[in-house]
Amino acid sequence: MKLARFVLKIVGASLALAGGVCLLIGYWDKITDPHRFTLCRRRPSEYDDYADVDEY
Repeated sequence: MKLARFVLKIVGASLALAGGVCLLIGYWDKITDPHRFTLCRRRPSEYDDYADVDEY
């Protein structure tokens, strides 16, 4: 039983490490751009593209 528990701990740690690596790869573009990746980032309005239309 001790061997089975040890093997399951190794498998669990390997899966956790693989999940962490997958998250790192998935968010790599956001991590490497410090200006885009903030926790409380304000999203631009969908109407910001039309800001010049109101100038008439």
